Amino acid sequence: MVLENFLSDDFNVPHKHPSDEALRNWRKAVTVVKNYRRRFRHVANLDGRSIKEKLRVGIKTLIAAFRFIDGVAHNGNQLPEAKVCDFHNNPAKLATMTQRYDVATLRSLGGVNGVAEAVKVNIDEGVKSTDLTTRQETYGVNKYTEKPSKSFFMFVWEALHDLTLIILIVCAVVSIGVGLATQGFPDGIYDGLGILLSILLVVTVTAVSDYKQSLQFKDLDKEKRKISCQVTRDGLRKKVSIYDLVVGDIVHLSIGDQVPADGIFISGYSLLIDESSLTGESEAVHIDEKKPFVLGGTKVQDGSAKMLVAAVGMRTEWGKLMETLGDEGENETPLQVKLNGVATIIGKIGLVFAVLTFLVLTVRFLVEKAIRNEFSSWTSSDALSMLDYFATAVTIIVVAVPEGLPLAVTLSLAFAMKKLMDDKALVRHLSACETMGSSTCICTDKTGTLTTNHMVVDKIWVAGKPKDVKEPSELPENVSTVLLQCIFECTGSEVVKDANGQTSILGTPTESAILEYGLHLGGDFGIVRSEIKVLKMEPFNSKKKNMSVITRLPNGQIRAFCKGASEIVLGMCDNIIDDSGEAVQLSKEKAEAITNVINEFADKALRTLCLAYIDVEGEFDMQKDIPALGYTLIAVVGIKDPLRPGVKEAVEICLAAGITVRMVTGDNINTAKAIARECGILTNGVAIEGPDFRNKTNEEKSRIAQDIQVMARSSPTDKLELVKNLRGLSEVVAVTGDGTNDAPALHESDIGFAMGIAGTEVAKEQADVIVMDDDFATIVKVAKWGRAVYINIQKFVQFQLTVNIVALMINFVSACITGSAPLTAVQLLWVNLIMDTLGALALATEPPNDGLMNRPPVKRTENFITKTMWRNIIGQSVYQMVVLFVLNFAGKPILNLHGDDATAILNTFIFNTFVFCQVFNEVNSRDIDKINIFRGMLSSWIFIGVMLATIVFQIIIVEFLGTFASTVPLDRDLWLLSIGIGFVGMPIAVVLKCIPVEKPKQQYDGYERIPDRPENAC
Repeated sequence: MVLENFLSDDFNVPHKHPSDEALRNWRKAVTVVKNYRRRFRHVANLDGRSIKEKLRVGIKTLIAAFRFIDGVAHNGNQLPEAKVCDFHNNPAKLATMTQRYDVATLRSLGGVNGVAEAVKVNIDEGVKSTDLTTRQETYGVNKYTEKPSKSFFMFVWEALHDLTLIILIVCAVVSIGVGLATQGFPDGIYDGLGILLSILLVVTVTAVSDYKQSLQFKDLDKEKRKISCQVTRDGLRKKVSIYDLVVGDIVHLSIGDQVPADGIFISGYSLLIDESSLTGESEAVHIDEKKPFVLGGTKVQDGSAKMLVAAVGMRTEWGKLMETLGDEGENETPLQVKLNGVATIIGKIGLVFAVLTFLVLTVRFLVEKAIRNEFSSWTSSDALSMLDYFATAVTIIVVAVPEGLPLAVTLSLAFAMKKLMDDKALVRHLSACETMGSSTCICTDKTGTLTTNHMVVDKIWVAGKPKDVKEPSELPENVSTVLLQCIFECTGSEVVKDANGQTSILGTPTESAILEYGLHLGGDFGIVRSEIKVLKMEPFNSKKKNMSVITRLPNGQIRAFCKGASEIVLGMCDNIIDDSGEAVQLSKEKAEAITNVINEFADKALRTLCLAYIDVEGEFDMQKDIPALGYTLIAVVGIKDPLRPGVKEAVEICLAAGITVRMVTGDNINTAKAIARECGILTNGVAIEGPDFRNKTNEEKSRIAQDIQVMARSSPTDKLELVKNLRGLSEVVAVTGDGTNDAPALHESDIGFAMGIAGTEVAKEQADVIVMDDDFATIVKVAKWGRAVYINIQKFVQFQLTVNIVALMINFVSACITGSAPLTAVQLLWVNLIMDTLGALALATEPPNDGLMNRPPVKRTENFITKTMWRNIIGQSVYQMVVLFVLNFAGKPILNLHGDDATAILNTFIFNTFVFCQVFNEVNSRDIDKINIFRGMLSSWIFIGVMLATIVFQIIIVEFLGTFASTVPLDRDLWLLSIGIGFVGMPIAVVLKCIPVEKPKQQYDGYERIPDRPENAC
């Protein structure tokens, strides 16, 4: 019997980007729910999403209207009179001008310089640090209003919304009322008070667990919102949190950045802004002096610029949108949805048994009254008996409906996310942890992920000769001049000095390495930049793999510089600078010689770039593109980026776990192959260049995709195509990315990893996990925790279903045969607490062990509740039911119990034995198929804590709370016998685990893995 086979299609949702309709359908299909507030607390707010789309449409309409009004006013020369003094200390006016795209008012103020004057800031120097507090008080802080967090008592209130607990509270109150009337105080209140105290315990433990879980999610949300930006303050360029921005700040924007506040364009090149997050409009907007307004919350799609912050926080459209929407919630994970379906099926079965139990008890009671001719005579004692039957039936529902199944997934994922944050992995989406446990391949970048990203220029070919940077050498003056001009002008990075006068470089590692080499040659970044005027810049992007800039030299000469992928820039050149420092024609022989130099550098695992220039005759038309041909090659640079420590071992772990690692990089294929061999990725697979893969037919791509181990010179489109083809072959694909253009591949993949250090905000927003240290080994940790989450939930489900079956059957069968249930309402509430909240805490939060990475990934088509689990569930259930039934029907003579209290002692012993059976079965459940269940137990302090708490409280209930729990103290022999019977479940578990029920899983090469330790043999 496989419960999952009875689930409707509504409970099968996509693991990534499920539609709102699919999410609504499964929620409608869940019918048996004890507590809607708690069950559906961690689900997406679908109504909030629809509101968000409506707000986006409204914002888009407003923006279009304001732009139209501005155009009409501009064409009619109806410029409003605006004075700079009117905008001083007037945040509302500044915000209104920006949001309404009021170019006319901006021009009447004198443009961005007028606004800078109004907010008392020097565009070159930026805001003074001493003015920050004053500016925050005047113009506001860059934070939006958030809804207050739930207090602990709110979680108590939510826990009390459990329908079955409400019914039991009513029953308890009625029981107290009837008891006081018939038995007086205090005897009349014990039964009802016992139920109330049990409910209080259940609610308290549940609320504490949920509250701590909410604090974990809150910490994760804080980490997700940590975004920084580059600003100019006190004349120095600095990196600050976006929440520390103030009106007047000069913000530097580059590709992939999130615009941190509303602002006005100062200067820049080819700035394209993606406003889809704000308006839903996918077409990017070009920003320049004519269209100078930039709204917070949007993304930089291309180019770079400086902007003046004009509005922050709640005065921005983004701030208002965030306040209106609040938290949209997480999409439910497939496992959460599936277990909701399983809980629904089990709940229906439990409901039937509860009704049958109540009917059987009631009918027996009525028949016995009829036999005694007392049917017409009813006493308060009869009413209490009927109430007790009803409370027992309701409590069976409490135990039978496994409300904790789907909630255990959330608990386990939250725990894993918290631990992964300590391991430098920030999980943005719950489903990523779950999915990573099934990943079959990782498509990883090279730079910064497999390598350290601490780059230095190691070798250079210049003036016709290869040179080692460490060795001193003189360059001809004209070569040195043009080389330094290219290095310092053709860059998106900057050389800055801090308050102590220390020089530092702000920019990407590759550009920083080249700038550092320029400084090593004796160049002065500031002097070169001040002497040469930049006319136009085309920033680097991974599609064209180069960047270009056109400048005016001090003598008036127009000169363009280009830097990028070696073979691409070499293909743009017609000339080279020879050993005499003169520009000569690039012959075929010379081109081959330079190609050999490039390959020689690449074979030494160096990243190669070419630097080139071209002099443009006459004036340059700014409407035209920067020249793409006719350049003169200046130099070939070889940059060293060492392999990260531990990467080779991490790759080996992945291969042992059945996870294929593929390197996808923009580097030269020889460089990529050298690094891939060094870290163990390239063995006997295919190394291919992106253009070659791109030009293949769809059939050829599909055929070769699984054999690819290295893809070099790949564009973002190539990476996306590879991911699509791998997923089409039923691979579960994880992808790493750091650039804006990686966003489509991250979105398309099953699990997207963005780099926390080198990654852009656009990449991070599309990712499921942010690798905060950019280390490949961290990705392996996520895979390990993903597998741990899956296994932990299986452990908990196995444990809970065993308790469910035994508790249902023992009460139902006993009610049918003897007319009474051996486990009372209070006792069942305690059992429910053990198997639900405490069970989830113990089993769903166990840390991963190394053995998890010695097995192949779990296929998505596999049933979650496996045959092995059913073997363990049925075996343990049969043993426990046999023992409990024997005790229930023949316990007195077996235990030699006599006297008036024999029944009370027997029922207490049955209850005690049942609990200890669950305690030892919980230990058994720590490993579903291995005999050694104690491995790693001492390192799982939560498990140890729950076990000890369960045992201690069980002793207190039996020995000291008998009046409320319907128990009596047991002697030492009966205690030892209870523990002994529970312990026997452990050798039974060993026998069960030696019974084969599934085919052994095979490795991908067709051979069975040899056990690496004795306990893995069974």
